[in-house]
Amino acid sequence: MSAWSGGFFAWGPRKSVAARRADAARAIKDAARRGQTMSPVAVTGRTIAHTFWGKSWCDNLERYRDFAYRLERGRSYVRSGSVIDLQIAAGVVSARVSGSSLYDVEIEIDPVGRDAWRAIQRDCAGGIGSRIDLLGGVLSEPVMARLCADRTGLFPAPSAIRFTCSCPDVASMCKHVAAAMYGIGARLDRAPELLFTLRRVSLDELLAAAVSELPAAPAAARVLASDGLAALFGIELADPATPPPAAGSPRARRASAPSPAPRARSTPPAPASKPKPSGRGRAAATAPSPRSRGSARAIGKPAARTAAAAKSAARPAATRPARPASRSRAGKR
Repeated sequence: MSAWSGGFFAWGPRKSVAARRADAARAIKDAARRGQTMSPVAVTGRTIAHTFWGKSWCDNLERYRDFAYRLERGRSYVRSGSVIDLQIAAGVVSARVSGSSLYDVEIEIDPVGRDAWRAIQRDCAGGIGSRIDLLGGVLSEPVMARLCADRTGLFPAPSAIRFTCSCPDVASMCKHVAAAMYGIGARLDRAPELLFTLRRVSLDELLAAAVSELPAAPAAARVLASDGLAALFGIELADPATPPPAAGSPRARRASAPSPAPRARSTPPAPASKPKPSGRGRAAATAPSPRSRGSARAIGKPAARTAAAAKSAARPAATRPARPASRSRAGKR
């Protein structure tokens, strides 16, 4: 507890980290009983911030001598959980810090100038892959350096920061304000978009100006984009740009007319029968095959004689050869 003695404040003994943690937990419970919602800053271990945005905020604080006087006490307070509530809005940060008592901190931060914002967009063009990359701090070295540039980047210079605290300390920056400033860095670890809200600039504007170009499409996609399915599969397709024919036009009538039925295929005439061979040709045509010769022999001589007699009888009498007259035995003698 601080006390007024002889025209100046006499500060009581410094509390331990355990005592400050107990006081912060008790203050959060009392606020909950009164229906007040708190958003405390939780820091695990000695490292306050772990991501690009949180660490860059803390590094920006420590680069200016204006804040060096009370920063060490502020780090101790935020590590012990003394910042029991932290609210970040456009251009303003409100905090409640538990110390010898419960103190209210108000921090005002100027927006990024219009010319400076345009310069940031121009200098980061083509260097940011996506919204996820930007918020995750997955950025190239030039883009990171540009965003963190002294007095011209996204992080405020001392001249752009004004703060007040309800504590009786008359220093330009008390330990409660310093704890709240480090609490901003810890909060940006979880919600880096709050930096753009605080500096009153649009995250979407930076992405629209700085997002990288998409990689080239695969060959098949380029073929489809330029020549379509006809070039990819080697077929001809109707031109989608050709307007449909007007109703009643010759082209529309031709398109709607039914297609003629296909002609029935005529059956070719049967080939004329070949004349039967006569004489020797008939014998050649009817000659038995080698396999059937054996069966022809099996018919026997009587069948052969009968066929020869029938053939001789069928001849005309004029064509028969004259049978020579038999010589009488008397003549021979």
